[in-house]
Amino acid sequence: MRLTTTVLTAAMLLSSTTLASAETLRWARAGDALTLDPHAQNEGPTHTVRHQIYEPLIIRDVTGAFEPALATEWAPSEADPNVWVFTLREGVKFHDGADFTAEDVVFSFERAKQPNSDMKELIGSITEVRAVDDYTIEMVTDGPNPILPSNLTNLFIMDKGWTEANDTVNVQDFEGGELTFATTNTNGTGPYVLQSREADVRTVMTRNDDYWGIDQFPMQVTEIIYTPIQNAATRVAALLSGEVDFLQDMPVQDLDRVNSADGLSVKKAPQNRVIFFGMNQGADDIEADNVDGKNPLADVRVRKAMSMAINRDAIQQVVMRGQSEPAGMIAPPFVNGWNSEMDSSSVTDLDQAKSLMAEAGYGDGFSLQLDCPNDRYINDEAICQAAVGMLAQIGVTVNLDAKPKAQHFPLITDGKTDFYMLGWGVPTYDSEYIFNFLVHGRESDIGTWNGTGFDDDDLDAKIRSLASNTDLAARDAAIAEIWSVVQDQQLYIPIHHQVLNWGMADKVGIEVDPEDQPKVKYFTIN
Repeated sequence: MRLTTTVLTAAMLLSSTTLASAETLRWARAGDALTLDPHAQNEGPTHTVRHQIYEPLIIRDVTGAFEPALATEWAPSEADPNVWVFTLREGVKFHDGADFTAEDVVFSFERAKQPNSDMKELIGSITEVRAVDDYTIEMVTDGPNPILPSNLTNLFIMDKGWTEANDTVNVQDFEGGELTFATTNTNGTGPYVLQSREADVRTVMTRNDDYWGIDQFPMQVTEIIYTPIQNAATRVAALLSGEVDFLQDMPVQDLDRVNSADGLSVKKAPQNRVIFFGMNQGADDIEADNVDGKNPLADVRVRKAMSMAINRDAIQQVVMRGQSEPAGMIAPPFVNGWNSEMDSSSVTDLDQAKSLMAEAGYGDGFSLQLDCPNDRYINDEAICQAAVGMLAQIGVTVNLDAKPKAQHFPLITDGKTDFYMLGWGVPTYDSEYIFNFLVHGRESDIGTWNGTGFDDDDLDAKIRSLASNTDLAARDAAIAEIWSVVQDQQLYIPIHHQVLNWGMADKVGIEVDPEDQPKVKYFTIN
């Protein structure tokens, strides 16, 4: 009954938009933004919606290259290697008409460093952001940081006055279930203005005709109607019927069907994202298993055995219909530090896996729970279901609990899951980003998505040193050493690199962004 209601509701919402003008982009995907608070969640679909409304200092274009946004120039200071200087764009206004100045940048970075912020790891090396004048800021770092600009492409700038006036200076406590004014209201400098929002139902945005880039980008879309549709069949039906113009999260089983339909096409590209399983190895005992008094996941032999039980080729061929690349490390090939040998290291070997289980004292197996999202990654629940059967072959009995991402992600960040699926994109294109979130021991300002319980002080120090290591050869060597530990300890079970497929009406012109973050200001409407 719940599924039927969801499908009918989505169909009704979509059908109500069929009379929209040619400049309206009717856009759908599996899940919604978790929140509109610019600093509360570091999550792909959430950033994607916010990128239409808010702006960072720097963005990446569809090729992954830097492009000026609210900053027009940036460079290390000639006087101090610990300082980056940013020249801000003049004449920019927020949607309510307020002027954008350096004061807003300083405020936004201070806000993004708050404990509830999910963006704080990205700017952990910044010790101070100071305004030199209205259109110049300096970022002071704890030692020279050669890749600082790479960390800023999803760090959105808020209007200080608007935020203070609406009592939303503090970042939303998303994991705690808090709702604030910034959760559903916005005031950005971006190309589109929020008109209405009903979470998980529909978000409507209209073109900002006062946008600073109105003459620099196509800006042909005058209205965006964004509709999350969890059910895959309903998403495809909406595209085929013409009720949707642009569809992310294309179901792999429907690619040929959409590609062969009149007036529709599918565009494909490798994504900068890896899908993997995390395991809580840090606890002395875990609740979601049937082993009393100890934690089977704490034994590296068990973790390696579980990885060997996963048949990635079968997942690629059967579950993903060829739309994935098996992975051996949790770094995409786009990323500095990716290693082809490591990435091809995952093997399926049931005999060796059973032997390792026996050596670890679990020859008879054990049971545990796998927590999985069902509306975030391509075929996420189906991948988890496949893994359940594969792990059963070595005696690991898995109870699968799949739920929407809004309920799934807090299990990881709050440390309430022992075995879980996660996907990770790397907007900085550097391994430091992965290490800061997924490998460093969990602290208030770093390691917040590390649900494994792994904590190594020496390795943590090496991770922190990456932010200020200007000897790039030595830095790359340190990255390789960290990866060696991650691989040897089997911190995670890599599954595959995602492949993106975007379905669209022929009138929509856009190339696939490897970040899976379409920016509608680039779209053309034919």
